[in-house]
Amino acid sequence: MRILLVEDDKDLSRQLKSALADAGYAVDHAPDGEEAQFLGETEPYDAVVLDLGLPKVDGVSVLERWRRANIATPVLILTARGAWSEKVAGFDAGADDYLTKPFHTEELLARLRALLRRSAGHAAATLTCGGLRLDPRAARASVNGEPLRLTSLEYRLLHYLMMHQDRVISRTELVEHLYDQDFDRDSNTIEVFVGRLRKKIGADRIETMRGLGYRLIAPEGETADT
Repeated sequence: MRILLVEDDKDLSRQLKSALADAGYAVDHAPDGEEAQFLGETEPYDAVVLDLGLPKVDGVSVLERWRRANIATPVLILTARGAWSEKVAGFDAGADDYLTKPFHTEELLARLRALLRRSAGHAAATLTCGGLRLDPRAARASVNGEPLRLTSLEYRLLHYLMMHQDRVISRTELVEHLYDQDFDRDSNTIEVFVGRLRKKIGADRIETMRGLGYRLIAPEGETADT
C-alpha cells in the first residue's frame, strides 16, 4: 500500500515517514502544496495524509483541486489544535477524516488503516482469505495459524493482494502501489516476489491470469477457520 505524506515540518515528516514505513507502507513525501498537488494528480496512492497549513498552496486548495479532477483517493487531513474552521473547510473540500495536532502516531496509523479498509470495502480489522490472515495493526500474517516470515516487500505485496482479493491485479498496478517514487521500479521483479510469496503461503493461493496479472484466492474448500 502506497501513501503520500504532505507535511512541511521536517522533524514531523521524518518521524511520520519512518513510522509509516515500519507499518509496511511505501511512502512518498511532499513538503509543500504545489508538489503535493502534482504528485496526487500523477501518481496512484492508496491514501494521503495532508497537512492543511502548507507553503505555496494550502492543503484545502490542494484537496479541492484533486476532487475537481475526480481524484477519489482517501485523504486524512492534519489540522492545528482548536482550528475547527479548518476541519469544516477540509471536510467540505472532500476530506475523509481528520487528526488534530499534536497527535499520537499510533492514532494516525489507526485512522489510516480504517480509511484503507473502508475504501477497499472491508469491515473487519483483520484481513482473511481462507486460512490466510493478515493483521495490519501488527504488520503480521499467518497461514492456517502458522506465522509467516515475510520481507517488507513480500508483506506489501500480500497486503495489497488481500485488500483486493478475487480481483485480477496487473503487474503495473502492483509496481505502482508497492514502491515509493524513488525506488528503481521494474515490473519484472514482481514475478520474483510473487514466486517467493507463493512458496510461503502456498502456490494455489495466487492465480496467474496470463496477460492480465494475478489474483489472490482461497483454495477450494478452505474457510477462514481452516
